[in-house]
Amino acid sequence: MIEHPNNTTQEKVWLHCYIPVVLYMIILTWIPGVSVADASADRVPYTIVDTAQVRCYSNNAEIEFPKAGAAFFGQDAQYIGNEPAYKDNGDGTVTDLNTGLMWQGDPGEKMTFAQAVAGASKCRIAGYKDWRLPTIKELYSLILFSGTDPDPMSQDTSRQQPFIDRKYFRFQYGNPDRGERIIDSQFATSTKYVSTTMRGAETMFGVNFADGRIKGYGIRRPRGYGDKTLHVLYVRGNKSYGKNAFKDNGDGTVTDKATGLMWMKVDSGKLKAGKNKDGKLNWQEALDWAENLKYAGYSDWRLPNVKELQSIVDYTRSPATTNSATIDPVFQTTSFIAENGQKDYPYYWSGTTHASLSRASTAAYVAFGRSFGWMRNRRSGQYTLMDVHGAGSQRSDPKSGDASRFPHGRGPQGDVIRIDNFVRCVRGGAAKVRTTGPKVEMQQAPRRRKFKGQQNGRPRPGMASDRGGNSGIRQGRGSWGGDFVRRLDKNGYGEVSKVEFDGPAEHFSQLDRNGDGYILVEEAPQGPPPGRRGGGI
Repeated sequence: MIEHPNNTTQEKVWLHCYIPVVLYMIILTWIPGVSVADASADRVPYTIVDTAQVRCYSNNAEIEFPKAGAAFFGQDAQYIGNEPAYKDNGDGTVTDLNTGLMWQGDPGEKMTFAQAVAGASKCRIAGYKDWRLPTIKELYSLILFSGTDPDPMSQDTSRQQPFIDRKYFRFQYGNPDRGERIIDSQFATSTKYVSTTMRGAETMFGVNFADGRIKGYGIRRPRGYGDKTLHVLYVRGNKSYGKNAFKDNGDGTVTDKATGLMWMKVDSGKLKAGKNKDGKLNWQEALDWAENLKYAGYSDWRLPNVKELQSIVDYTRSPATTNSATIDPVFQTTSFIAENGQKDYPYYWSGTTHASLSRASTAAYVAFGRSFGWMRNRRSGQYTLMDVHGAGSQRSDPKSGDASRFPHGRGPQGDVIRIDNFVRCVRGGAAKVRTTGPKVEMQQAPRRRKFKGQQNGRPRPGMASDRGGNSGIRQGRGSWGGDFVRRLDKNGYGEVSKVEFDGPAEHFSQLDRNGDGYILVEEAPQGPPPGRRGGGI
């Protein structure tokens, strides 16, 4: 006996889901040579949505699409996958046409993690009763790397582009009038870190759609100021999304039947890639190594985009709790001695650039080991290395340079900078080669001129580096340039932006001698203004 739906929710499911599917199956049977099995052969339960990155970049700027064999060939924009596609259902919900997930369109006001968990069962948007707080993999399916990474100290968002589609989802940057930074637009998930961050903080993984990152966020605010609040987008449907189905092919490869992607069972460390045969490569080297790799009888390997790479993270594992990388044991992962002198696991490069409005000097990676950062004690000035964002985070590293210039990392949490990271290549899936892109728009910053004390155009050891973080500032006191930058560098990037500068605009222009929009240590005042003796800055 067939039971007919007897309430609004069941009627919607029947009308919008079952009837179209049945009709589709019937129509297929009328088409010669086409079977239902053929039509569904390419469908997978865990569809990786493309990053929407359509521009190509060098180590620091946008470039024309490279040709095969040229430098920087094989990056994210040159492989197009399942292009983002959504449907506004007109009832406060948005359906992702790739994943089958239905989303709340307006996150509303921020709430605590406890409120977010409790609110899911009470949510009745569009008459549905089966809303849930998304996992980190479900929420990350919405991220788009057409976004721009903003200066966290800026209050101007007029030209910024968030890392989510504003046409379908209501998004707002952090509100400085409420004491927030513009990057304070973090979204909550149900995925808790199986270990802890900082100094033992209970932690949840979230996505920041303002700056394009996954980080572990302490559920409590630091220094005991109550619980942290975040935005929430509830989700429903496709409960299989984000669940891997790995198969060891017995030939050095692993296929994820859930996504349709084939992965190297080992990584670049096992294959002794790089000039030191240790598996460590900068971003350009990683692209080149992946494109030229012949492994397990295949020659079409590529550097994964960051959403493909994040799909193989196993958030039930961590170095602290399972003594392993955050990945299924079917994979072999290189271990090495990390910055704390203990065994840990790699950051893996992706082919995805993490661009700002004027720079493209960093690329996204996923941390399969602890997500280290150097936290500075405000009273003593001493730095402590700790897991600040959790194994399974997605951050970014400079594409090139010397990591030793960053002894205390970069940014507010002193993110450890490595530059030479590991690689795990991928093949297959929906990826197709794209040979052309849009007209180049990014204006490249002027090349830095050499200053006194620089070697080959780079600051000598102890001086600030290009986008170098607080590490690039001379650590001792008594250096006018170092003290000047240290005092004004509120975001910890080792240089002073126009937003951070507290003097007249014309003075900034005079100090910024190379015209790149930032004051470095070697450009900063090297002594007190004329007529003034000693004293502080």
